[in-house]
Amino acid sequence: MLLLGPPLLLFALITWQVVVDGPLVDLDERLSEDLVRPDRASELLSDLGNIEVAVPVLAVALAVAGWHGHRRGRDRWWLPPLAGAVAMALVPVLVAPLKEWTDRPGTPAVPPAVGYYPSGHTATAVVAYGAATLLLLPLLRSPAVRRGLVVLCGVLVLGASYGLVRRGYHWPLDVAASWCLGAVLLTGWWLLAGRTGASVPEGGGGSRPVRR
Repeated sequence: MLLLGPPLLLFALITWQVVVDGPLVDLDERLSEDLVRPDRASELLSDLGNIEVAVPVLAVALAVAGWHGHRRGRDRWWLPPLAGAVAMALVPVLVAPLKEWTDRPGTPAVPPAVGYYPSGHTATAVVAYGAATLLLLPLLRSPAVRRGLVVLCGVLVLGASYGLVRRGYHWPLDVAASWCLGAVLLTGWWLLAGRTGASVPEGGGGSRPVRR
């Protein structure tokens, strides 16, 4: 349970600063000013956090992990994919009320509105790509392929995060908070299901709509 502490504390700190309009928010806004340069590349990268893009990736991983576990006759083979689906379902459940409560305005690059904190697109990317990676890692025999999958996951999450900030769809703190939220959900997945037999490698080897 100690693994949940750091991301929860950091998330609480960022949220507190957003709610009280603290010094971190001033720094955040200055940083956004320097980073926002809307272009086609940032638009495409931000789309990596779309539900229509990220969730199907997770759905494939859920199906593969479930089929593989069932075929191998594992006890509770259904638990890792079910926990992954629950983690994904919890993203809007947690993000929507936080958006309403914090009521944070968007950057100057988007139409005037509130409800930008935390970033739903970032949380979607972290949980969808992260859970898909955690589900598929045990099925891969080659250490090099496993490393490649982890790198790909990082590239997708960071790409979506960069695109959202660069395009101006979100402040940097919106994105950072969703990293923390995603880390909490993925840690919860691991505590619930990641230490089952499904976590052991088989081979034993070592303009568009506003983003809110």
